[in-house]
Amino acid sequence: MRTGYTLNGRYRIIRALGEGGMANVYLAHDLILDRDVSVKLLRLDLRDDPSTVRRFQREALAATELLHPNIVQVYDVGEENGMQYLVMEYVQGTDLKAYIKDHFPIAYQEVIEIMEQILSAVKLAHEHNIIHRDLKPQNILIDPQRVAKITDFGIAVTLSEHSLTQTNTVLGSVHYLSPEQARGGMATKQSDIYSLGIILYEMLTGTVPFEGETAVSIALKHFQSEIPSVRAVDANIPQALENVVFKATAKRPQDRYPDVAAMATDLKTALSPSRAGEERFDPAGDDDGETKVLPLSALSSLTAADHAAEADATPAATAPQPAATAKTATGDAADAATAKGRYRKRHPRRFRFIWAAVILFFLLVGILIGVALFQPQMTSVPNVVDRKQASAQTTLTAAHLKVGEIHRTSSAKVKLHRIIRTEPRSGTQLKRNTEVDLWISTGPQRYKLNDYKGDAYASTAAKLQALGFKVHRESVHSTSVPAGRIMQQSVSAGQKVIPKDTAITFTVSTGSQTVTLSDLTDKTKTQAQNYAAGHNLNLAFRYAYSNDVDKGKVIRQSPGEGAVVQEGDEITLTLSRGPESKGPATDQFNVRVRIPFDSSSSSTSDADASDSSTVASSATENLIQIYLKDQDHQLSSIYKQMTITSDATVTLPFTVASGKAGAYKIVRNGTVIAEDKHVTKD
Repeated sequence: MRTGYTLNGRYRIIRALGEGGMANVYLAHDLILDRDVSVKLLRLDLRDDPSTVRRFQREALAATELLHPNIVQVYDVGEENGMQYLVMEYVQGTDLKAYIKDHFPIAYQEVIEIMEQILSAVKLAHEHNIIHRDLKPQNILIDPQRVAKITDFGIAVTLSEHSLTQTNTVLGSVHYLSPEQARGGMATKQSDIYSLGIILYEMLTGTVPFEGETAVSIALKHFQSEIPSVRAVDANIPQALENVVFKATAKRPQDRYPDVAAMATDLKTALSPSRAGEERFDPAGDDDGETKVLPLSALSSLTAADHAAEADATPAATAPQPAATAKTATGDAADAATAKGRYRKRHPRRFRFIWAAVILFFLLVGILIGVALFQPQMTSVPNVVDRKQASAQTTLTAAHLKVGEIHRTSSAKVKLHRIIRTEPRSGTQLKRNTEVDLWISTGPQRYKLNDYKGDAYASTAAKLQALGFKVHRESVHSTSVPAGRIMQQSVSAGQKVIPKDTAITFTVSTGSQTVTLSDLTDKTKTQAQNYAAGHNLNLAFRYAYSNDVDKGKVIRQSPGEGAVVQEGDEITLTLSRGPESKGPATDQFNVRVRIPFDSSSSSTSDADASDSSTVASSATENLIQIYLKDQDHQLSSIYKQMTITSDATVTLPFTVASGKAGAYKIVRNGTVIAEDKHVTKD
């Protein structure tokens, strides 16, 4: 389908995403809902095939029944000009096969998290009596947030469909095929569980358990050979986690998990220290007692052999018996003569059998010699893991093998420039001169750190620890950052580091600290301001005449002595003007001033430079200093100091002689942002 074509007047094709055996997939844009979607379109050469159309429609039916965050959602199904199509959720990212290749080795906890998502999706399908039958990494998509989504229910079968209508054709990928499917039996829910076990094996080892020259040879291994140990590849894998692989891939379906929910429950605790001493899982037996499906050629051979045996038996049963010899006086001689006659009569037949056996023997010997002469010479893949590339190439050449593709990937266990693994794996029998691919270590995978300021410490620390980081915490009080949130990190955002070699320290807010107020009465304004600065409190001043308290000292405070307040709270102090005296009339009025918040500036004064909480929160606070000039204040001293985290409005009280003017100045983080030198009542 060409780029720009609009399907059904709604889905505009952008580009091709991939081609499959049954359908092609395109990226398209939904013009109505304004979103990108995936469009699966049945191939042109298959539109006249009724069975393929039924399979395609079955996928639509199966997928529309399943609404789950880990299943690719189907939005629309339709047909246009004979074209069958599905419109599905577009998942950015890659499939699990490529994800394993790019990220191997994957942390065990991440493996479990991805598998739990897959198991949750398959559980829903099984609850709807839908068997996927083709579970494999290529059918599992991973988005940038590491959310797994299962797709391609094209060969899914509901249990309600009559089993006799199904053929023994194997539709799933042979590397993930259950033994019962390999024998030609029907797929069950336990067949999906087997495939899930193979997927878990591949995520832990980076490869599938069985390889072979042909699909038939791989299928034979699935029901004849034991699943290899994942701990033989990585000895650090806990036995409990390996047991999940063994139980899911047991040869007999009844030895596997009864359902995917049981597998998910077992997998969830596989890394628990309480299961550290778990013994290796050993199923009850290997033979499930099912009738094995034999190839047609073998069945024909058996039939031919039965006919040959019957043909040999018939003459012996119907041959005429020799006539009885009359008894005479010379009975013994007669008997001897009779026996000799019988021997002479049967002697040629015995020789015919002997000659046939000899001929058959030499014929078999000739066949064996011919097979030995003409069969390809085989060799075994040597173990070159942990060697340098040049050494590995020399060893492979000595084993009559060629070096195939060179892949480079990170590894936390294998040193830089050394071999991580080969494909096929060591010990595999191959024809001479077959290519063997090499995976070479680029060293430990480096992780790019994010900016974690403002994030929750608990979840951030858990995520980084799972990746191998050493995480430390330092706690400080803050009036602007909520408790439990990160204020500062010791390793800058954007740096690429090796997790297991990196320790990162987070400065974490414990929230604001409580303050029990002291008695501030009879203190000077300067003393009160020093007390407030030392306890992260804001002050507001009022003035009153007093015959008992000296001018400039605190008459009263609100809240009073002993009150418990939070850091950042405002305390109101009433200062004495001294005794009231007759003088010129005064005007008293208030002026409201709006103070805008500046998110790009910092608020670290010299006095607070040593306060870690002030430094850490500088990007989220503004330091505001207000200066007043009236009867009670001079512009040379601070009237009020406060911190703001957003736009604020303050009310400034003025007392001036009638006909006179006051003034104010507002400083934000050391810069004057508002000033009025002529403030009057009007």
